Amino acid sequence: MTELDFISRRSPVVCTGGCVASSQPLATDIGLDILKNGGNAADAAVAVAAALNITEPCSTGIGGDCFCLFYSAETKQLHGLNGSGRSPMALSIDLLNEKGFNEDNPVPDTHALNITVPGAAAAWADTVSLFGSKKLTLGEILKPAIELAENGFPVSEICSYAWDKRAHLLQSPTNQYGQDLLIGGQAPQHGQLFRNPSLANTFKALSETGKKGFYEGRIAEAIVQVVKKNGGVMELNDLASHATEKVQPICTTYKGIKVWELPPNGQGIIALMALNILESFQLKDMGHNSADYLHILTEVMKLSILDSWYCADPAHTPVPVEQLLSKSYAERRAKLIDLQRALDDNTHGNPYETGSDTVYFSVVDPQGNACSFINSNYQDFGTGLVPEACGFTLQNRGKNFSLSKGDPNCLAPGKRPFHTIIPAMATTADTQDLLCSFGVMGGFMQPQGHVQVLLNMAEFGMNPQQALDAPRFYVEYSKQDQKWQLYLEDGIFKMAADELKARGHDIHCPICSHDRKLFGRGQIISKGDWWRPNRIHSNDSKVWWAGSDPRADGCAMGYCMNKHKEKHNSI
Repeated sequence: MTELDFISRRSPVVCTGGCVASSQPLATDIGLDILKNGGNAADAAVAVAAALNITEPCSTGIGGDCFCLFYSAETKQLHGLNGSGRSPMALSIDLLNEKGFNEDNPVPDTHALNITVPGAAAAWADTVSLFGSKKLTLGEILKPAIELAENGFPVSEICSYAWDKRAHLLQSPTNQYGQDLLIGGQAPQHGQLFRNPSLANTFKALSETGKKGFYEGRIAEAIVQVVKKNGGVMELNDLASHATEKVQPICTTYKGIKVWELPPNGQGIIALMALNILESFQLKDMGHNSADYLHILTEVMKLSILDSWYCADPAHTPVPVEQLLSKSYAERRAKLIDLQRALDDNTHGNPYETGSDTVYFSVVDPQGNACSFINSNYQDFGTGLVPEACGFTLQNRGKNFSLSKGDPNCLAPGKRPFHTIIPAMATTADTQDLLCSFGVMGGFMQPQGHVQVLLNMAEFGMNPQQALDAPRFYVEYSKQDQKWQLYLEDGIFKMAADELKARGHDIHCPICSHDRKLFGRGQIISKGDWWRPNRIHSNDSKVWWAGSDPRADGCAMGYCMNKHKEKHNSI
């Protein structure tokens, strides 16, 4: 596989009708077709999710989980769906201990014991039922993806690289049906036609009989069979009892912008905590991606990541959301930051004293509704295990459970794990008019990506495409090395990197080519040009501005409404 350059320039898409931004052009186009046929943003989002399962199965699928944020233009209210699955009722820390697994010897990443109930199928159906236009049935919404799977499609460049990199999971002799996602035993090459009739049949079952078509009957039995064959403990009742949860989005304000995320068990709260702390600093004066700017953002992300210790399934463990998001707590956390020295601590704070692979995409419709949607297998193909005649892999989301009984996120029967995938939106703080629907996929990078692309717009006046194009950083704590490590993308100046190293950061740079995947892949659709320093238009402009991450294969596409015809505008 050749190295990839990222030197080309993209313009933001501008349009007045519907707009879709995703990591695969074919999926983006399917979303637009749903909008043109009378569907709304929620309908189109589900169509895109299904199409991405066809075109990018190494990142997403119906064997994984999803989360949805929906903005109603009529009410200016935001609604959320938690489409993550729970652990099998027979799975416990004691059982893992009996099998020889513990904190020091965790379950291998792709082991069937890491399979939680796939929540995507139910959440797709519930997104259409709760937020859809009611003009299209679930079958009509899934039909384009079914046809794509049956007729085939040419595999895109970056996707083919990821597919090949993890093809060994599908090629394993113990993975009897992994060949459904290969061609002649190999990953499809760039431009090679790939068909997935088994996945088409899975979608047909969901179309014809709704959620029962997935969580009961043939598909459910196939899931349980492959899980048990590979050492897992999932039962049919674990699937039959699954339900999507409707949740109230959480938010904070940053300099007049209200930023919305979904509540725990997702990590969206990390981005909100970071924005609260960042209000204490004059970021614009520091200069974009300067040493001072990157130092402050890195230190703030460290503090927020440490406090994600509290993030768990609230049905099992109370999560102090209000305390973690209080401005007074953020002010206390900000005082811990040394402007000249990197933090080396690895302990979370105490808010009570105050009182990861994935696809993300965004859709807006001509009525002004928006859907911020994210769907994932977790690590590439997840476990890589394919149920018989189903055409999809099963996620390994249970890997994110802690095996420490004192941890809020410790494994328990019927529990949702700490979740990395997070959709986001921003509105005005006073009138709650939509500003943008956005997200950045990519494991634990996601809240860091949310903060960086939002600041690119809010502080530095970048349009959505520029905000996604700009080089990023990623910080993580290495348990193996017992220290924080800071990764800088190619494009960040060496002078800034050298200064950060002098302040005590463990620097890894420059990160180039396919390794840029570390920094996530995002999409943004903005309502009007609110991000301009000297705004030409008002926030209620009818123009959508959209961008798509150059680190992926995708694009943003939109169209303009016309009395006589619809004009298509894309990049």
